Amino acid sequence: MDDLSLSVDAIVEDLGVSRDIVSAWTAERGLPGHRVGRLWKSKKNAVDAWVQGDAADVTRGTKEPERREAGHP
Repeated sequence: MDDLSLSVDAIVEDLGVSRDIVSAWTAERGLPGHRVGRLWKSKKNAVDAWVQGDAADVTRGTKEPERREAGHP
């Protein structure tokens, strides 16, 4: 059931991160989802693709910072 709609709590449990991280990913990193009334829902296959697409480092909750070449700010 890849088209299953997940709640925030289900995403938290599935990825092993906090609700705050899921909220930050939604607001700042484009975690896919949509509102259903007062609830936020995401399609499981869209969340899986987002995570696998290197949009987030789920072990730390943030995207890996860009590496800069020596001598460049």
